[in-house]
Amino acid sequence: RVGGIVANNSYPADFIYQNLMIQSNVIQGAYLGGVKKLLFLGSSCIYPKLADQPMLEDSLLTGLLEPTNEPYAVAKIAGIKLCESYNRQYKVDYRSVMPTNLYGPNDNFHPDNSHVIPAMMRRFHLAKIERQASVEVWGSGRPKREFLYVDELADACVCVMDASPELYQSVTQERVSHINIGTGVDCSIEELAILMKQVTNYSGGIVFDASKPDGAPRKLLNVDRAHELGWQAKTKLRDGLQLTYQWYVNNINALRKA
Repeated sequence: RVGGIVANNSYPADFIYQNLMIQSNVIQGAYLGGVKKLLFLGSSCIYPKLADQPMLEDSLLTGLLEPTNEPYAVAKIAGIKLCESYNRQYKVDYRSVMPTNLYGPNDNFHPDNSHVIPAMMRRFHLAKIERQASVEVWGSGRPKREFLYVDELADACVCVMDASPELYQSVTQERVSHINIGTGVDCSIEELAILMKQVTNYSGGIVFDASKPDGAPRKLLNVDRAHELGWQAKTKLRDGLQLTYQWYVNNINALRKA
């Protein structure tokens, strides 16, 4: 169960309960079914709100979480610890990766419960089609975020699972075993909005509503561990946004019916 700030604020019980149940059942079911190797996906929101930037894997559980997505983050942290605990007790090979903010084709473009890139893309596209004078963006525009094209994560997951146990263990720790997956580069929400305006070819203005929540001030991942495994992101943000927007335009009619 995933979503942006609005969804996290509106459905905190759903976010913690459903994610705890999903991952607990899947991980326990995998163990009972004899699965020796498993990959768990977390989220960069597991790190403290004021963690040093870029965020190292070691910063997990060193401070308070961002309140707007704390229930979701707690569930994801529990998933990491489930994998680590099964590894210790049952001698299986359950690995965890922590992707940064993802975007790309087949994303959720719902107006209320989508993440920042699909929500913003939909808003700018509609503003262009309806010839609106401006587009409203939530928050001050100052927070910085890191974004990863979804195909890059797929490639990273294969790299992590293909790594030998010796290599994986050499770049991780028994109780801090997860690996950050990201680009190592971030941008402000204001910079993202300007880039989105260019990608969608929207000619109007941009208005920031500072009365809406900003979330964490910055969320940039340290990706040294991933680089040690031999993986590095290649898709630039502008290129990924253009690919995503082309997919959105080609599929907008189907999305409206969904």
